[in-house]
Amino acid sequence: MNADESVIQMKHDVLDLVAKYAFEGILEEKRDFIPTELIPGPIAKYRCCIYKEREIIRQRVKLAEGKALEQEDDGNVIQVIGTACEECPISSYVVTQNCQNCLGKGCINACKFDAIHPGIKQSEIDPNKCKECGQCAKACPYNAIAHLKRPCKFSCPVDAITYNEYGISVIDNEKCIRCGQCIHKCPFGAIGSRTSIVEVIEAIKSDKKVYAMVAPATEGQYGADITMKSWKNACKEVGFTDMIEVGLGGDMTTFSEGEEWLEAYHEGEKKTTSCCPGFVNMIRKHYPELADKISTTVSPMCAISRMIKAKDPEAVTVFVGPCIAKKSEVKDQEIEGNADYVLAYSELEAIFKAKEVKLEPAENDYQESTVFGKRYGNSGGVTASVLEYMKETDQEIDAKVCKANGAAECKKALLMLRAGRLPEDFIEGMACEGGCVGGPSQFKEPRLSKKNRDQLISEAKECSIVDNLKNYDMDSFSMHR
Repeated sequence: MNADESVIQMKHDVLDLVAKYAFEGILEEKRDFIPTELIPGPIAKYRCCIYKEREIIRQRVKLAEGKALEQEDDGNVIQVIGTACEECPISSYVVTQNCQNCLGKGCINACKFDAIHPGIKQSEIDPNKCKECGQCAKACPYNAIAHLKRPCKFSCPVDAITYNEYGISVIDNEKCIRCGQCIHKCPFGAIGSRTSIVEVIEAIKSDKKVYAMVAPATEGQYGADITMKSWKNACKEVGFTDMIEVGLGGDMTTFSEGEEWLEAYHEGEKKTTSCCPGFVNMIRKHYPELADKISTTVSPMCAISRMIKAKDPEAVTVFVGPCIAKKSEVKDQEIEGNADYVLAYSELEAIFKAKEVKLEPAENDYQESTVFGKRYGNSGGVTASVLEYMKETDQEIDAKVCKANGAAECKKALLMLRAGRLPEDFIEGMACEGGCVGGPSQFKEPRLSKKNRDQLISEAKECSIVDNLKNYDMDSFSMHR
């Protein structure tokens, strides 16, 4: 992870206490004491004073409860913790000690906004006048002017982050695609996402049947001995009615997506995938004229949720994975029958911890999806699965697919499609590099978990997509939006 370990620990501590008190039914009376419990004082742990630290904890408690941090709720699942954010420098360009205070004053002459002027020992930049054009840095013969890139702003693939006059980051709701990259890039832990921990716990404590749906990207993240059976056992022990691997939803999506691709191919139309909500948000917000190109097939998460609700309309479905944008798919896209709640790994871990449940090694004998469904968590996985389905059904075509890996490649592909210059027939878009396994709430970096993941998937029994789907009543629910 790129964020400091202390930031991650503080976040987990808050989630753990909120989950614990929610299970015990005392969150209402304990909420206001959580900041003092975590920051007892009198000496601050991370910041200038305990009062600031406690205020940050208070805001994190609100996020853990799924609440907005400002009085006016903008609806975004991603929120800026202003008290934590004000540590960042306001100026984007700063003069370093390399400045020789030379006579030429190339930096001053290059600035068209009168933002830079001579100082006693070196040039100085007025942040209130600076327009961040960078001309001063280019003009300096000593490379003495540095460009400070705010990690959150620099990590945002759609330029949705700016900052106000006080230096606090501001997320443009109309641009933000909810990918969550900014959250784990901020070294101050100043950006977080709302959680559904309390709602999920209340559902578990009720008489309703609550199902966990675990993302395909999960396998391998916690080691080669933590299998899907391990997750199933832990989820049932903590109170879930059952757990289903969403790789099965990948197989279901493949069936529907495959037929949609075939129809589009024969009609000479181009299509994009629809299973990555970050990619879908990117199209709808930044390339709205291409919205009709998005596949109407629902995501694997929605497919499993609909399958469960077809059997029990009162069931509560909870998706678990490394994706922040999935929270947006549930709250923003409002697709009928979709998951009721989405939890990141750390959020489900807090629920486990509250009930003293651990992920324990288990036999790798629980499997509801094919290997192709399991690979939906990887960039290129959707393409491989759809092409396999076409092969199995004797409908092979000479389909060319642009496998856009990460937001930058997604933007490039969409620009080509908009300009009518995309050579491929279809675009598989994954907003996170590597696919879902590279999601911002990953437990372990993909390069570290790849060996474990490959081993677990290699142990899965071979089964065709078509044969696997025969075990499920696909006619009992719709696979389209």
